[in-house]
Amino acid sequence: MASLFIFLAGIVDFLDGFVARLFKATSELGKQLDSLADVVSFGVAPSLIIYQFLRLSHSGEPDSMDSSWWALAPAFILACAAAYRLGKFNLDTRQQYGFRGMPTPAVGLLVASFPLIYWDNQSLFAIFTNKWIWYGLILLLSWLMVSNLPMLALKFKDFNIKNNMPKLILLAIGVVSVVFFRWLAFPIIFVAYIVVSLIFTSKEAKNTVSV
Repeated sequence: MASLFIFLAGIVDFLDGFVARLFKATSELGKQLDSLADVVSFGVAPSLIIYQFLRLSHSGEPDSMDSSWWALAPAFILACAAAYRLGKFNLDTRQQYGFRGMPTPAVGLLVASFPLIYWDNQSLFAIFTNKWIWYGLILLLSWLMVSNLPMLALKFKDFNIKNNMPKLILLAIGVVSVVFFRWLAFPIIFVAYIVVSLIFTSKEAKNTVSV
């Protein structure tokens, strides 16, 4: 159920800007409320999913009944990173046509896929019950959000194939991944998004310097 509602939040987040422009209801207050909603939907809710997985990973240990809340608290580092990332986004005028750091919805949707992958692939039980993998994932995803890595914006501005080549590549990878890997497609698309962003943003930077 958590995954379902986070995915619904992703759809709403994709459409809210369009609806606001359609009704000419854009405002600075709306921008701040949008970011606040993103913190809850793609920061706090995914943190609670990770919290539950951490509880599961600790439950199999001999001293699981004595597990300190400190062992579970790192799950909320993700929510703090999401809040920081969105605050930085609101102040950074460079992020109109691209992103600096991983967009918070991308991280939220990735985490939302984990319960579905867990129930769909019991062969991955050992991975989902390893606390060290979760601690590493928390640090990695949090760092990606607060970093300054150049990431592509996935909005289509025109119908030019050359201008939209990175997005078309990601779309193709996404379709193939869903067909062959089902819910595992989300981590695959997430990694592909990072790789494609780094490749094409570095090319754009080189072209800018050469010009």
